[in-house]
Amino acid sequence: MTRVHLDHNATTPLRPEARAELLRAIDALGGNPSSVHASGRAARAELDDARERIAAALEVDSDELIFTSGGTEANNAALFGAAPAEGAVLISAAEHSSVREAALALGASGREVRLVSVDPEGLLDLGALEAALRAGPVSMLSCVGANNEVGAAAPFPEIRAALDACQEGAPPAWHADCVQMLGKVPVKPAALGLDLASFSAHKVGGPLGVGLLWCAKERPFSPRMVGGGQESGLRSGTENLPAIAAAAVAIELAVQEQADYAARTQALTGELWRGIQELIPAAQLVGPSLEAAGRLPNTLCVLLPGQDGRVLVPRLDLAGLEVSAGSACSSGSIEPSPVLLALGHDESAARAALRLSLGRDTTAEEVRSAIRTLGTTCG
Repeated sequence: MTRVHLDHNATTPLRPEARAELLRAIDALGGNPSSVHASGRAARAELDDARERIAAALEVDSDELIFTSGGTEANNAALFGAAPAEGAVLISAAEHSSVREAALALGASGREVRLVSVDPEGLLDLGALEAALRAGPVSMLSCVGANNEVGAAAPFPEIRAALDACQEGAPPAWHADCVQMLGKVPVKPAALGLDLASFSAHKVGGPLGVGLLWCAKERPFSPRMVGGGQESGLRSGTENLPAIAAAAVAIELAVQEQADYAARTQALTGELWRGIQELIPAAQLVGPSLEAAGRLPNTLCVLLPGQDGRVLVPRLDLAGLEVSAGSACSSGSIEPSPVLLALGHDESAARAALRLSLGRDTTAEEVRSAIRTLGTTCG
């Protein structure tokens, strides 16, 4: 059986260039970057080089990048480490679980947390944001840059304007989970008006276990990982240098190839949706239209009335098609997707959703095979 993987928002296979760099660094680097002897200095030089290369790709300063274990840690670090002590924390209703649960933890510790609604396409409701900003002092807004389930992108200029206009004094810190944006849509966090942004290497063909938190240098940050003082004292723990070196290669290439990636996956995603509509007329698109500006070009979320994702995903897997029923971090849950509930769908509809996400190497034949499998299994 030829298998078709359409779950690239969960993870993307390690690209050959990153694998080659990973193996090179494993063989070449035997020192700890914090050691002062020759091997340690060589490792430190490699770590600094990787940081500089990633910073150049993101158009930020290298001393503003903090290496983490992944996007989840980066999101947690942003909320726990950069939210000022006074004022409410705002999050959108369609956040990834790593932001949502971090905010709940802040709430349990006594912080005020306000939820900002999204519209039926998954876009942040600007009116609700302005109301939340007027409701009292706000210390931080955390909102997803592009939603991994439905592809909706944040309206960055409008959010920045609202933050600047709706509160006296310094505006609140703004963090965006940009994990799904990297390599798919243009993302330069400083130019977008952000104060903090999270990224993850394995979403762009890098190795698992490498994340990044960009924190603007004027933004105060309190570490939650303490001990050895690595990452300028902002995230202790010996850096996974071979994986970081490989991540730098993957991120550089993802940024360089972004426009071509977007054009190709957008065309294939459109073909996939048209094929599903033809074979399953009851299917409904979730999220913005496929032509909407800023949406993730590779992401398709569909409701299949009468289906249950918890049953359908294993059936499709047995037929050779790998998809998901939501975020990979929560797809094992028996609960419906909180993102789809936030968009206004009831529990039955939310359980009838499939997420299909294409990757750099997805082919037209794989898309046609996926359409046939979906038609046979769901039609």
